Amino acid sequence: QVQLVESGGGLVQAGGSLRLSCAASGGTFSNYVMGWFRQAPGKEREFVATIAWSGGSTMYAGSVKGRFTISRDNSKNAGYLQMNNLKPEDTAVYYCAVSNSYSVVPNAYHSWGQGTQVTVSS
Repeated sequence: QVQLVESGGGLVQAGGSLRLSCAASGGTFSNYVMGWFRQAPGKEREFVATIAWSGGSTMYAGSVKGRFTISRDNSKNAGYLQMNNLKPEDTAVYYCAVSNSYSVVPNAYHSWGQGTQVTVSS
């Protein structure tokens, strides 16, 4: 079972940038699709982005497309989420997760990190 640890969250002003990292251990990272999800207070967990096993395909939620970029480095067992032009509505706990399928559905992902807080001030 792969274990995941997110880092890189913090407080940033609107228009700023953050880069989240997801470190994987205990499994072969390249065997899995990696996704990023987020959950704001009082809201359900929502899909942000996903990247296929070798990184050749990506998908984004409409709300982040053009601002966020998902990537992975299988040689380092790591994934990333570059977030630019952040908005207050991006404030949430961000989670990375892995799945055996290329999906935007949270239930398709079987291993999750503990999350990292991103707060965007206006």
